[in-house]
Amino acid sequence: MQPPMRNTPNVLLWTDSPGPYIDAIAKAGLADRVAIEALSRKTQPSDAQRAHTHVLLAAGAPAGLLPAMPNLQWAQSLTAGVEGWLALPDLPPDLTLTCARGTHRESMPENILGALFHIAKPYTAIADDNRQGIWTQRVATPLNGTTLGILGLGEIGQEVARLATALGMRVIGTKRRPAPMPNVAEVLPPDRTDEVLAQCDYLLLLLPATPETDNFINAGRLLKMKPGAWLLNFGRGHLIKDDDLIAAVKSGTIAGAVLDVFRQEPLPAAHPFWTTDGIMVLPHIGGPHPQRDTIVARLFVENLERFLDGRPLRQVVDRDAGY
Repeated sequence: MQPPMRNTPNVLLWTDSPGPYIDAIAKAGLADRVAIEALSRKTQPSDAQRAHTHVLLAAGAPAGLLPAMPNLQWAQSLTAGVEGWLALPDLPPDLTLTCARGTHRESMPENILGALFHIAKPYTAIADDNRQGIWTQRVATPLNGTTLGILGLGEIGQEVARLATALGMRVIGTKRRPAPMPNVAEVLPPDRTDEVLAQCDYLLLLLPATPETDNFINAGRLLKMKPGAWLLNFGRGHLIKDDDLIAAVKSGTIAGAVLDVFRQEPLPAAHPFWTTDGIMVLPHIGGPHPQRDTIVARLFVENLERFLDGRPLRQVVDRDAGY
């Protein structure tokens, strides 16, 4: 636990959208307890800012910056993923790093449901029929009674489970520290992933980016899935071995995939995902929200108050786990 601040700490909002954070600080009654500076992302912190900043809000930091901030005690990432921060060769060992884990809860679950409906319901084909003035009788596949497997039952996964259960789906999944949870029939440890793969009709990836999850979905694991199963990746692009997924879809090992994240974004025009029948490419729509900064600001302000009061912060990054 950090001791309460005796002097007014300096907060640097290194973002192109500082307004929601400034407003949230004022609304929480913290404006007179901190000194706030805002800086656009295209501008590097000045020597003075590096010297006197205690709290940093940013999407990331270049190598060399953080060690040059001697008074920096806490950095709040604007994103849930912190692989960029953890890859820094000079990330100070005593710096408290918090992420924006959980702030996608208002947008991503609905977008995941949208992907499930896209797979199961023939609205895309019907829209094509409309453009041609063709009446084609089509039958929608029910989600009710199917099994959704979720690898990574964090806050987002648990909300997806709640919504999917309301649709009549059975939900199973994995969690690093498994424990019973509402709306999930089975919560298994990661070493029992194959049991999830064998049961599910839809497999949702929500795992973080760590060395252990690199190429987690490969040819061997794809063979464990049902031939009619679909893969949905809303986690991190590196979870999938791209060539193995393409081969699995082309051969009918699985039915197809909806992908929202990729190793390289934007996805290069020459990437075979674009042209593989059965694979749908989404332009990373899972997490964005029209009021994204307002949502992150709620977490930041809660943590700022905790910081000022010397209480433990929320969503502290576990460097050993990688998230």
